[in-house]
Amino acid sequence: MGKIRNIVKKIYGVFKERGMSGVLERIEENCSKIDVIGFYGYTLDIEKIPFKRQEWEQAKKGIILNWIVPELDIGSGGHMNIFRFITFMENFGMHNRIYLFQSTRFQTDEQLREFLKDYYNIGNNKIEVFCSTEGMEFAHGTIATGWQTAYFVRKFDNTISKFYFIQDYEPYFYPMGSEYLLAENTYRFGLRGITAGNWLKKKLNEEYGMRTESFLFSYDHKLYQPKVKKDHVNRLFFYARPVTPRRSFELGLLALYELNKRIKEMEVIFAGWDVSNYDIPFKHLNVGNIHLEELSEMYAQCDICLVISTTNLSLLPLEIMASNSVVACTRGAHNDWLINEDNSIVLSCDPKEIAVDLEHYMRNKERLEEIRRKGLEFVQSTSWDAEARKVYDIIKRGIQEDEKG
Repeated sequence: MGKIRNIVKKIYGVFKERGMSGVLERIEENCSKIDVIGFYGYTLDIEKIPFKRQEWEQAKKGIILNWIVPELDIGSGGHMNIFRFITFMENFGMHNRIYLFQSTRFQTDEQLREFLKDYYNIGNNKIEVFCSTEGMEFAHGTIATGWQTAYFVRKFDNTISKFYFIQDYEPYFYPMGSEYLLAENTYRFGLRGITAGNWLKKKLNEEYGMRTESFLFSYDHKLYQPKVKKDHVNRLFFYARPVTPRRSFELGLLALYELNKRIKEMEVIFAGWDVSNYDIPFKHLNVGNIHLEELSEMYAQCDICLVISTTNLSLLPLEIMASNSVVACTRGAHNDWLINEDNSIVLSCDPKEIAVDLEHYMRNKERLEEIRRKGLEFVQSTSWDAEARKVYDIIKRGIQEDEKG
């Protein structure tokens, strides 16, 4: 937009000399308008990209997957999980292509490849990478990975099966309005759902009639290992992301303020976002975003790690358990499919009650140690390889069923 205005300014003199200053005014007016149609226009595009039998016959030797991925930045947990499964599918013998949808950041395929190699550890050169969906070729399975991408998969018929890799109930990311409804619509597209956990599996099947199968969570064994707390200081970690409403920063801050009145000799670590511009009237350490390699040690030095989630559970609880610390998480069906009172502290959504419960466990070290031990036992029984095998079987079975049809 800025470049356009600069060009316009350069030719302003010419317009004025020729009595065309009104043209400049109209251009500037259009540049400042919000382009709703341009931004969401893809939701109206239902022109089918047709099935090409010749490409299907040429590709019969193995299974090819097209993954349609939304725009990305550094450190996206959702993207990290998508690329984790893509890498597994490649290692299991399926050929994978990554296509970015509606990207404005990457101009060339090579630029995107270097970015994925540097920030998402995708060094497997067999995985093809494209910065656009333009010219996308036949695949046995085509997989949407976010609600925006589902609109493209809906119209892409040059494939045998259409899947939807769903990590959260994305309508909840928005207030009830246009984006909520546009996201919700995608669950009615007839795609095969592959969901993160059983809450989504059940919800999407019962409320939208989707065919859904699920995988569970695990953790990165290289990054997260059990460590020993080095002191006896009462210390609590809070996953603080005020920019992400579903993390309920305000609820957590209120609870910690009340807890601080009950336990004066306590340290609180805020991590996940820079909260230096917030008034936090008790002793705390604001570490913001830190390197992945430092997280496990930080978790281990805390007696309790408070992670509030009002939509589907994230990977943080398992990573905390794997580091030999104790997770405290709010109660709800979106969390209960993995979190329970044996492996975690399960909290209400009332800040006063949260403070009371946290105080109880901070003062009851024996019970805290029991939860820590069971959490570690539970997480060490999980495996990304096993969960990826589930996804492999789901995809392979879906393609075989649809190919017969």
